[in-house]
Amino acid sequence: MKAKFVLTIFLCFALAFVGKAQETQHISKLEIGKKAKKNIDSRDSSVTIHIDTLIMKDNSTLSFYGKKNVKLTVGHAEIGNKATIFGTDGKNNGANFDIHANFQKLGSLYIIAKGDDAFNGTKTFPNGNGGKVKVTLMKESIKPQSTNKKATNYIYADVVAGGRAVNANSDLRNIYDRIKTAPTGLRGLPQGQIYSGSPGTEGTFELISTP
Repeated sequence: MKAKFVLTIFLCFALAFVGKAQETQHISKLEIGKKAKKNIDSRDSSVTIHIDTLIMKDNSTLSFYGKKNVKLTVGHAEIGNKATIFGTDGKNNGANFDIHANFQKLGSLYIIAKGDDAFNGTKTFPNGNGGKVKVTLMKESIKPQSTNKKATNYIYADVVAGGRAVNANSDLRNIYDRIKTAPTGLRGLPQGQIYSGSPGTEGTFELISTP
């Protein structure tokens, strides 16, 4: 009897957790001015957002910090020049984006989901992985192009891996200098950790046009 009661409580918590994870944040209209930045706040590492109308002026930024997975649906999008959608999980990894959009105006849009570099000798995480970015176009949408960044309707996703440009010699010098000057040896490094210099994993970008 006691076991059944515990199992019932566990199932209730599990269902509540799943229901919360599937909640969609709805925004009727979001307008981000020229050179302005808007961060989507949420404590969860995965978010699902539906925006009826998204207007991004030139050089504006829509960011998602501390997000591993972002599912974004935009019913009507007007995007200026050099607008940016940025996402990171806060641990050097780029966010995974699943975007469904109806572009009615598109200058140039950059989706930044790249892996960041680790910095040995500081409190950090290993070299990050690039995110997986998928953009699915709604039937009425403008068809973006990814070949000419000087032309209109341009879309680009930065999903490079972190650690590709790290200099191993300078990295080692930094570690040795910290150990040498610290009276407690490896405790001179934050958390006593040294991270691998191996680069992260390259991400992916997929642009899907609906018939």
